[in-house]
Amino acid sequence: MKTILKKIDFQVDGLTLKGELHLPEIHNPPLVVGSHGLEGSKSSAKQMVLSRLLPGKGIAFFKFDHRGCGESQGNFLTQTSLKKRTQDYIGAVRHILDLNLTSHKLAIFGSSMGGATCINAWESLEAFKVKLCGGVICSAPVQSLSIKNIPVQANDKRPALPLSFFKDNLLFNLLDKTRALHHILIFHGDADEVIPISNAHDIYAHMQSPKKKVIQPGGDHQMTSKEHRAEFEKKMLDWFSNLFNK
Repeated sequence: MKTILKKIDFQVDGLTLKGELHLPEIHNPPLVVGSHGLEGSKSSAKQMVLSRLLPGKGIAFFKFDHRGCGESQGNFLTQTSLKKRTQDYIGAVRHILDLNLTSHKLAIFGSSMGGATCINAWESLEAFKVKLCGGVICSAPVQSLSIKNIPVQANDKRPALPLSFFKDNLLFNLLDKTRALHHILIFHGDADEVIPISNAHDIYAHMQSPKKKVIQPGGDHQMTSKEHRAEFEKKMLDWFSNLFNK
């Protein structure tokens, strides 16, 4: 099935955020909107996988750069927080739906911090005129204090981060929010060196059925194992296909 790529700009809090809509060549396809990790972008590995695979199943996928990331406007150090990431995500969903290029059947996808963003946005999304069908989350933190490796060192994208950056902007406990989730597939590696697997167990225990948890033995935070990536691709694709066909 042919995929149509549309470059999309949208505004949140006066900032221009950049995204890409991958459309199957069918009328009113269902929609998945992705949220990348803390220091990721729309070019992160899992975002690229979904943009490649979902249109072939008749599902549209929108990926975008959160403020301060990738090609989007904003300062990462001063404008990154769970609240602002959630505003970005809700703004992305509303903008794409307003284009009337897809149906109003919606599912979430979030990896790492993106998973927390999707969980935090869920109840707001339910208030829209959409059919929130479920989604997939990978290696997501639900309790920020459980995070083991905090990325404070400088890298080629940003200066060093002070601990105050995390204390002021990224302290959260989303357990109560997970009670609203349903039709969610969780992926998490049991050797995740950043987000402990206890987060996956907590999310699974609190959310509604139907639900599924895929624990990858020896799996790390980035899902670097070729076998784990292949498992993710197959089970993720089956999950989204079944969500929209039920």
